[in-house]
Amino acid sequence: MTTAAPEKKHLRVFKFFKENAVMSIALAAAIITGIIVPPDREYIGYFDFKTLTCLFCVLAVVCAFRNINFFYVLARKVVSVFKNARLSVIALVYITFIGSMFIANDMALLTFLPLGYFVLTATNKTEYMSFTFVMQNIAANLGGMLTPFGNPQNLYLYTKFGIPTNEFMQIMFPPFILSIILITACCIIFVKPEPLFLCYAKTPLNPRRTVLYSILFVLSIVIVFRVIPYQLGLVIIPAVLLFADRKALKAVDYPLLLTFVFFFIFAGNMARIPAVNVLFSSLLEKSTLLSSVLSCQVISNVPSAILLSQFTEDYANLLVGVNIGGAGTLIASLASLITFREYLKHNPGKTRHYIIIFSVFNFAFLGILTVFMYII
Repeated sequence: MTTAAPEKKHLRVFKFFKENAVMSIALAAAIITGIIVPPDREYIGYFDFKTLTCLFCVLAVVCAFRNINFFYVLARKVVSVFKNARLSVIALVYITFIGSMFIANDMALLTFLPLGYFVLTATNKTEYMSFTFVMQNIAANLGGMLTPFGNPQNLYLYTKFGIPTNEFMQIMFPPFILSIILITACCIIFVKPEPLFLCYAKTPLNPRRTVLYSILFVLSIVIVFRVIPYQLGLVIIPAVLLFADRKALKAVDYPLLLTFVFFFIFAGNMARIPAVNVLFSSLLEKSTLLSSVLSCQVISNVPSAILLSQFTEDYANLLVGVNIGGAGTLIASLASLITFREYLKHNPGKTRHYIIIFSVFNFAFLGILTVFMYII
């Protein structure tokens, strides 16, 4: 009996890390770079506590919405309005695209990926699940490029270089328009206009809880816009859910939050490795656009923006590079990790399938956008 218990515990730990592969990889990367850059006081500066707070709050509220069948009702509305698979997928992708412009790419994904899942499962169109998730991911990364607060790296560069708002939007307008064209074309080509039929019976919403959770969601968005301190939201939202729906707090994807924590450590350490600094300094002399795109593929777009901004004044090409560079590898954007985690949650045996589709579309978008911006 005494030996069986530790064995079961070890199996549970192994299963946990296996089921959360992205978190495990991020942890390994943090540990390896932690050996190169031993922990010190600068580590505390790695963490974007506002982002972590917003992630937690939105995840908690989304779980609460899910518990009252909010997404089933919303999915039914999407199907009743658009009626076929192609139009419904386009609607899901575009609501994510537009949402990222106003509530940031990661928040848009946390909000609208569950909607995509419910629409496709409720209509027995799960064959479009991976494509829809990938398109929503691309839409979130590229839709947020137009506004200073659409992507985290935008806000950083907008503030650091004091870029006028009109100039900012002029810089990002060409890749933004091309992204719209490419996303629309993909949805038309790869999704058939098949009629949709709901497989679930109508589910009534609890009006009081719907209003309450909507208020909490608005509070989460207000935090994103820095109208109120994020610390206040971290107190209010868990406190309310503690009484309204404790299951929502338990259902929060805590491994995703840990993934971000470990990835912040990895990115922060990478930026402090002298060889990395030397490499990017030499690359920036040749092309800021290509260097920033390349950097994103290795250490993600937000750390790339922070790192490369120390070595160049060419903010226009840097801004474009760290935005279109969010496409490409799975770690090119932290938002992509959110999509990956959400997909694996519902499709645990299809990791390879998703990565193949993700890579094909993301690198295609990255190549087209990079060539286009390099030429103009």
